[in-house]
Amino acid sequence: MLHKLALLPLTLSALILSGCNNSPNTDAVDAGGVSKAAVTEGQEITIATESSYKPFSYTDADGHLIGYEIDLANALCEQMKAKCEIISQDWDGLIPGLKAKKFDAIIAGMSITPERQEVVDFTDPYFKNSLIFITKKGDDLKIEDLADTDGVAVGAQRSTISSQYLEEMYPKADIKLYDSQDNAYLDLTSGRIRGLLSDKVIGLDWLKAGPGLDFEVKGNEINTGDDTMGIALRKGDPLVAQFNAALAELKANGQYDEIGKPYMSLDNTDMATTAESN
Repeated sequence: MLHKLALLPLTLSALILSGCNNSPNTDAVDAGGVSKAAVTEGQEITIATESSYKPFSYTDADGHLIGYEIDLANALCEQMKAKCEIISQDWDGLIPGLKAKKFDAIIAGMSITPERQEVVDFTDPYFKNSLIFITKKGDDLKIEDLADTDGVAVGAQRSTISSQYLEEMYPKADIKLYDSQDNAYLDLTSGRIRGLLSDKVIGLDWLKAGPGLDFEVKGNEINTGDDTMGIALRKGDPLVAQFNAALAELKANGQYDEIGKPYMSLDNTDMATTAESN
């Protein structure tokens, strides 16, 4: 954990979960062999995302939502033959908005945690992530130093695995929490915080250009055990099974891997987490 993370390119299969189960997905079809996803044909589904999470979900110069999760959501909806609308919401409002029926699903880099499973249902995982600690180049601060040093200003996005990890593991630190990843980057760049704990894929993407070029990863990636991402839906919603069936079909027909390539290719990310199957 004391040396700089080696950024070695891996194949796309090391980026994205290949599936939740190696056995055939028996939930994908009914007793007559008809796809359960077909029950969503023509159904109107509103999907919420959070648009400051590049390369998962972000906006282009014209304000259009783009990214890996946007393409995945559109492919899932096409597979289900559903009519989908994708909208952007603040991170803190995602689960409350879902429960209030402002939208039907969340695809926003949301990790599957026991706490969240108490209030929402999740689909099978569609991505596995990990955490990295970012500081300015030349700063010798390591995340382990936070255990023995009081008052070091470090940050993370609020209500995320990163913020939870900092609060539980390093309570002596001066932890700043942000409503968006972009605002966390701004404070890191300005020097208001010395370090930022971030999801690996989005952190590595930020380091590739602009202000991120002056920063670097310190130490090894961190796996918390709560790093798989799923689609969140209301408790008991049958859309869980329908999204799972569509996700299984995208994995089987190769679309799943193709969707990730523009965003998670060897040229633009260096994910060091090995794909897992449950």
